[in-house]
Amino acid sequence: MLNHSFIFAPGTWYGEGKITLNMVEEELFFNTSWAVQNKDFAGKVSCAQEIQIQGLSENMRNDLAFYDIQGKTFSVDMENQNVGRIVGTGVFDEKMIAWEFRNNDMNFEGYETYHLQPDGSYHMKGEYVTSDQFRTQIEARLWLRSNESPTEDETEENEEE
Repeated sequence: MLNHSFIFAPGTWYGEGKITLNMVEEELFFNTSWAVQNKDFAGKVSCAQEIQIQGLSENMRNDLAFYDIQGKTFSVDMENQNVGRIVGTGVFDEKMIAWEFRNNDMNFEGYETYHLQPDGSYHMKGEYVTSDQFRTQIEARLWLRSNESPTEDETEENEEE
């Protein structure tokens, strides 16, 4: 948990970024919000992630649960309408939180990394691929609701680090 309030402490996070699909030549811009709940009696943290892709009327929702948080590792479950439920593993240190999903039964795999920035926001990168070689790449910035969105200059400076 260390320096991290994302995932490991309750709160509402907002984000914005871009999604690149290998079957489409354009970048899709999106907004996201994460509702991170308090740990339950067993130490599990539940989160609801809403994603609004610009130009699409329907939001996407991921329900995530983080548990077995020990040392620098954890387990994660993700459930959504497209994939169903998938189980993954994660790691974290002072500057980064990351998880991956590998599921040979569903031929779906992917990862997400969240790098803590000096202003308390996170720079996120992710990639998911399916058996039919549909590849989705995601890049975003997330910040806690009480904080302002980082300026464009701060974003560029942090990416150079």
